[in-house]
Amino acid sequence: MKDQSKVLAAVLVGAAAGAILGLLFAPNSGEETRGSIAGYADDLAGRAKDGARSVSDQIKDYGNNAYEKARSRFSSAADDLYNYRDGISDEIRSKGNDIADEAQNHVDRAKSKVKSAANDVNDSIQEA
Repeated sequence: MKDQSKVLAAVLVGAAAGAILGLLFAPNSGEETRGSIAGYADDLAGRAKDGARSVSDQIKDYGNNAYEKARSRFSSAADDLYNYRDGISDEIRSKGNDIADEAQNHVDRAKSKVKSAANDVNDSIQEA
């Protein structure tokens, strides 16, 4: 691991030394070289700003899309829940009505039996 670090450090130092020597022996004057370096730096900064804007826009778009998807899924789940609740409510209401109808039938039969029994008792009393 240490050998690889040394090799990498040597390569970086060599590259820096080469760049410095290239600037020293360049055919342009120092002022022209500085102007070129400044222009290159400005161009590099501009490209970095454009790249940052592009990434920022992509992140915003991704965030907006993720928000819309989550909102849509939540809304869909809420609708499903309301529909399920309404279905259960209707089913309970229907079962309740069926039970009430059945209870009313039992009450009507009981009334009929009591009335019939009362008529039989009344007829027995009148015959006696």
